Amino acid sequence: METKEAKAVAKTIRIAPLKTRLIINLIRGRDVSEAKAILHNQPQRAARVIEKVLDSAIANAVNNYKLKEENLFVKTCFVDEGLVMKRAKMDSRGHVGRNDHKTSHITIIVSERN
Repeated sequence: METKEAKAVAKTIRIAPLKTRLIINLIRGRDVSEAKAILHNQPQRAARVIEKVLDSAIANAVNNYKLKEENLFVKTCFVDEGLVMKRAKMDSRGHVGRNDHKTSHITIIVSERN
């Protein structure tokens, strides 16, 4: 039997990938209701963005594939590095240093448990 999966992606989010991966590792393999509760109780800014992507993946599963929300779980979730915006910052002795603003691509795939 073929399992249906729903996917949601948020690209170029202005949070460093390392910070985002710390939060996304908490929800991998969990039921969506449990994952939403975990994200809701995290103080980090990345948790708010990941929660929105999770809600989008759930909505895609319910509306596009007619899956039941209570049977869904987070099958796969990962964070890739996005663009790096390079900015100049004055350094000591007249040098110019670099200030990198990193971005993330967040992907969440939900599937139905049997």
